[in-house]
Amino acid sequence: MKSPTDEITYALEPALTVAEFIDVLERSTLAARRPVADSARVAGMLKHASLIVTARCGGLLVGVSRALTDFHFATYLSDLAVDAAFQRRGIGKELIRRTHAAAGPRTLLVLLAAPAAVGYYPHIGMQKHESCWTLPRAE
Repeated sequence: MKSPTDEITYALEPALTVAEFIDVLERSTLAARRPVADSARVAGMLKHASLIVTARCGGLLVGVSRALTDFHFATYLSDLAVDAAFQRRGIGKELIRRTHAAAGPRTLLVLLAAPAAVGYYPHIGMQKHESCWTLPRAE
């Protein structure tokens, strides 16, 4: 494994593999809330994403942002995962910045925070929205 002090490179990676995506989810806290045991479902999540932005350290995937967008008005940042060994280095903030830039800065970027990350988003300048509504997914 690369050292957390190595250089991070960012890229748009629409062909990110299921195995790499699941691996970084497992090295972050996000795997607990994603269907990582269902590779076909994860493959569909990647296939139908509008944007996949990655952070790599010496080739190792250490962060990923997966978003759905119309590129003009709204962007939903569905997944933001950073390997626990690489957190607190600005990788998540940079993935969000690059995702928003690629989607179009005139889009409204929306995300639902993981319970453990609720305090992170105000810290990087995001604003809380009081009226989010959801319908539960059928499992």
